[in-house]
Amino acid sequence: MAGHIDHGKTSLTKALTNVDTDRLKEEKERQISIELGFAPLYEDNEIQISVIDVPGHERFIRQMIAGVAGIDLVVLVVAADEGVMPQTREHLDILGFLGIKNGIVAITKMDRVEEEFIELVKDDILEELQGTVFENAPFMLVDSLSKKGIEELKQLIIATLKEQEMRDARGAFRLPIDQVFTVKGQGTVVRGTVYEGAVEEGQALKIMPKGIEVRARQLQVHHKPAQKAYAGQRAAINLSGVAKEDLERGDVLVSSEHFIVSKTLDVAIRVVEDLDYMVKQRMPVKLHIGTAEVMGRIVFFDRNELKEESGEILCQLRLEEEVLTKRGDRFILRRPSPQETIGGGWVIDPRGNKYRFGNQTIEELEKKKAGKPKERIAAALYEAKSLGFNELIKRTALDSDILAAELEDESFLLYNGKEFTLLQLVDSITEDMYDRLQDYHQQHPMKQGLNKAELLQSMNKSFPRGLLDFTVENAIGKGTFKRGGQFVSLADFTRHVPKNWQKRAENLVEELKKDGLQVKYLADYFSAAGIPDSLAGDLERFLEETGQLVPLDGQYFYHGDVFEKAVQTLRVSTGPEFEVGDAKDALGLSRKYMIPFLERLDAKGLTKRVENKRVWQN
Repeated sequence: MAGHIDHGKTSLTKALTNVDTDRLKEEKERQISIELGFAPLYEDNEIQISVIDVPGHERFIRQMIAGVAGIDLVVLVVAADEGVMPQTREHLDILGFLGIKNGIVAITKMDRVEEEFIELVKDDILEELQGTVFENAPFMLVDSLSKKGIEELKQLIIATLKEQEMRDARGAFRLPIDQVFTVKGQGTVVRGTVYEGAVEEGQALKIMPKGIEVRARQLQVHHKPAQKAYAGQRAAINLSGVAKEDLERGDVLVSSEHFIVSKTLDVAIRVVEDLDYMVKQRMPVKLHIGTAEVMGRIVFFDRNELKEESGEILCQLRLEEEVLTKRGDRFILRRPSPQETIGGGWVIDPRGNKYRFGNQTIEELEKKKAGKPKERIAAALYEAKSLGFNELIKRTALDSDILAAELEDESFLLYNGKEFTLLQLVDSITEDMYDRLQDYHQQHPMKQGLNKAELLQSMNKSFPRGLLDFTVENAIGKGTFKRGGQFVSLADFTRHVPKNWQKRAENLVEELKKDGLQVKYLADYFSAAGIPDSLAGDLERFLEETGQLVPLDGQYFYHGDVFEKAVQTLRVSTGPEFEVGDAKDALGLSRKYMIPFLERLDAKGLTKRVENKRVWQN
């Protein structure tokens, strides 16, 4: 039920269903609908029908949009004593933008006007409906108090919906949430219209875009317990694993990871005929999509302002918050201040990129909008990240020969011999990895790089492991990254001591070198140089791995040059083999240095201990 405030939507709903949908105390006191009202109308073996009574007052337009999203038939309510009013026109615009095709016009309060006046009202309404989705809609005259015409309207609603094509219940389940509440002893319950797919009791689900994992404990469809709910049905789902406070209208309950969550949408929009104010480039807008309401900015690529336009405009919405959406989803755009409906449209691509201003971008968006085979493949790969050939056939409904030919395009990439992905997606993952590595290098400039397993672990939830592996190896092959053992770093990264500690580190190394073979504990050098404990571990590893320090044991370290000089001195002073005494004579070291020094020679493979002797290995 849609229409202007006080035109009798709630009374008509009650007359049809015997349910008063004004539940809130405030609604009773003010006699207007604030929240969405729901009432079961009819059920048989073929069909279940529920009425959604949406608020008509201007301030409650957000709830109205949430109510009409995903419905199958609209009854436009117009009071006989007032005719078409401003909110009626706005509702008409919104219904058109949301792609509602089925409509019935119900003229209410017919007992309040003279019979000859009814024809004038009908003519007035017909004139207003020209060019809208309701221009050929049937008219019904009703009075909710006397019940005149109520049964006839009910039968027309049932007949109209039975002729309508049923929604496809295949594919992943999606339910945009329009109500969240708790039931004593049961916990959190969400309600909404099932957009697509089906859900059953006990099924594991996810709340998006928050990413909260839940389980469907119990289901109700049209206020009755059910084992399963299908596309097009009103469902209430009792969820385990989440508190009411963690959810809100606009969240989406899904069964699959494949839905796209995004802040940048490529869209096709139409605007209302009588805009009061100019729509300007990057102007703040309020997006209503599904049951979500999100602020963002509108970005044009072929103009800087818009006042009147009869056709579709290809543009982009850049949002402040993520929304879950897919190609073809309908939406409404409103100006936040002063409030007015600007227009509406549909999502061409839920994962838009940044484009240049100009006709070339418009041409690319036109191609996307057309949904040619290449775009269908790209959309499937954007959603799933990577797919095998047979899965792509299922997702795109393309003939295998056509699919094979399209996959030859350079924008698609075959990796590991069996999976396809998008070159653009690989570039995007590479860019993300690049940023992560760059951040890591800034935080840990003395470390060789990030452990590859750790780098991939941080992205495992978003992308298949095989694709991440391929992306790393691809970037190494192209010279964007480099590998050092299990560590990955940017190709142009060179390990270094942080600038503000460089001088102290140099002093530490110099003091160690000055002391030659008679060194103190390493901790004493760090303390004398003023190196804090928080930095000491990383600095010690850096100096050791870059050859500036050579450990004897956990406490004594030699300067790299001093150690190398000692090795050369010992080589020159001994033959192919030597004993501890020979080494002491050559280097003049006490036992506390001598034994660790010789063990370090063994560890480095320079010598090998054979009974009481050491044998040079090279």
